[in-house]
Amino acid sequence: MMNAENPGRPTILFLCVENSCRSQIAEAYAKTLLSDICDSYSSGSKPSGQVNPKAIASMDRAGYDMNRHTSKPIDELPTKRFDIAITMGCGDFCPDIKAGHSEDWAIPDPKHLNSSEFDQIRDQIKNRVEDLRTLLLQSA
Repeated sequence: MMNAENPGRPTILFLCVENSCRSQIAEAYAKTLLSDICDSYSSGSKPSGQVNPKAIASMDRAGYDMNRHTSKPIDELPTKRFDIAITMGCGDFCPDIKAGHSEDWAIPDPKHLNSSEFDQIRDQIKNRVEDLRTLLLQSA
C-alpha cells in the first residue's frame, strides 16, 4: 500500500523499542537521503518519550539537526500499513507491523557507547539507508 498522503510514493517505517536512538537516526538519514523517492517514519513499541541526547549529538556531528525529532508510539503513525518496515535489532521486543516487506538490520544499541563508538553505529545506519536507496531505485 502506498502512502495515503502521497500516493505513488512508498512508505518506510524504522522501528525500535524506545524510538530514541537507532530508529531515529535511520529516519533522519532517510529524510535526507530518500526524501525524493519515499516517505519515512520511525516509531517504538515502548517509546521513551525523548530522543537520546547522544543520538542528537552524533547526528549534529554529521550535520543533521535532530532536535525536532520526537519519540513516538506506533499508534500515532499517519498510516497503518507500510511498504517496508525495518527493525533495528531489538529482537522479540520489536513490534510486529504489517508491511509489504519486513527486515531486521540487527544494529547494536549504541545508547551506552562513547561518542566515537556511537558515531560508528550512526555511520553503519547511514550505510544501510544508502543501500536501501539503491534497492529502491533499482526496483522503481
